[in-house]
Amino acid sequence: MFSLFYGLWKHMFDKMEFHVLILGIDKAGKTTLLEKVKSIYSNLEGLPPDRIVPTVGLNIGRVEVLKTKLVFWDLGGQPGLRSIWEKYYEEAHAVIYIIDAACPSRFEESKSALEKVLRHEDLQGAPLLILANKQDLKDAISVDELAQYLDLKKLDEREFTFQAVSAYEGMGIKESVIWLIDAMERSKRTETLRIRAGSNVI
Repeated sequence: MFSLFYGLWKHMFDKMEFHVLILGIDKAGKTTLLEKVKSIYSNLEGLPPDRIVPTVGLNIGRVEVLKTKLVFWDLGGQPGLRSIWEKYYEEAHAVIYIIDAACPSRFEESKSALEKVLRHEDLQGAPLLILANKQDLKDAISVDELAQYLDLKKLDEREFTFQAVSAYEGMGIKESVIWLIDAMERSKRTETLRIRAGSNVI
């Protein structure tokens, strides 16, 4: 009997898709990150950075990493588009929040937008990966400096970390994705979403 239930659970887990939101204000590098992830983990070549335009609405990317299916939702970050973010919160397993670490004049705007995301009840318990992007630029601040600026208090039932990346060059992306998968697999939120979606997985 145990083996039957274990097999059923394993089947459900193996087939589970993780939905990951990519958020951040405009020009932080969200779409550049998505395209780089696609080029690293799939046979599809991502768009070159010079052909990427600001996202109006939604970009979707699907990859498979370590037998785990990831669906990334890259949402536009212009002020007029941020109101649509919350329409995707309920089904998200985790959030990647990208900040342009080389643009201090917009740190306060990024911090304000992030705080609003974290207050939303539909994202309760979702692991949070904060990326200090554009580390290829000499003016980029470090992860420690960004963490100190954001001054995030301990988030109830939410695992989070900071990672230095360059979406343009690919630095730090593999480490970020591995952390994200591990965090989502251990998250209580994943268990809740799996039970909710169970009838559609089998």
